[in-house]
Amino acid sequence: MGAKRAAALAVLVGGLTAAAFAPQSASAAAPSCGTGTYQKQVEGYLAKLGGYGPVTVDGKQSAADCAAIKKFQARFGIRPGTGSADATTYDVGRRLTVTSTAACNAKKTGITFCVDLTHQTTWVMKDGKVYRPPTVTRTGKKGYATPAGTFTINKRTRKEWSDPYHVWLPYWQRFIGGRGFHQTTTYIHDKSIGSHGCVNLLPADAQAYWGIGRMGMTVKVFGRRPGT
Repeated sequence: MGAKRAAALAVLVGGLTAAAFAPQSASAAAPSCGTGTYQKQVEGYLAKLGGYGPVTVDGKQSAADCAAIKKFQARFGIRPGTGSADATTYDVGRRLTVTSTAACNAKKTGITFCVDLTHQTTWVMKDGKVYRPPTVTRTGKKGYATPAGTFTINKRTRKEWSDPYHVWLPYWQRFIGGRGFHQTTTYIHDKSIGSHGCVNLLPADAQAYWGIGRMGMTVKVFGRRPGT
């Protein structure tokens, strides 16, 4: 084989090899998680909520959909958080999407903590506008229903001990009787156990609420938790 021909062949083979093994773009990559039972519904919820990355509402899993669902699951402590559109992911997405922040009727000035018992969501308003968007909560179970009404924060303790239930309540902010906001000590998406009237929060939300909260701030609780 002549020197020129050998050189040309080497260039051709090298080019094919490089193309064959070049990494795919993110959009072309195959999804790393399977299509969930509630795929299209969850895609729709994430598209409406925004902030979790691009999704295509077509009921077909893609790499972008998978990444967005995983990000959503991580934000709301959904386990196992594999990116599959499962029943819990569907439920959380639905509750957040249908929550109306206007339903709180927050004060026009200052901070209002809002708790929607019906949809089991909570958020913070400032000067009549959303200050911290809706997140998930778990309120009182049957027999221990969290009362509806307008209250004020009357005690704040970074770590409160519960005498009746013998458990620590991190980022405690009491607003009526022995009930208040605190970080959950159990899996918040387990609806079968509920709280004893408190407003359970995910760790990141409990810390955020603690940072915002002050004595005397308004707490508005409305609606009714299903089954109570």
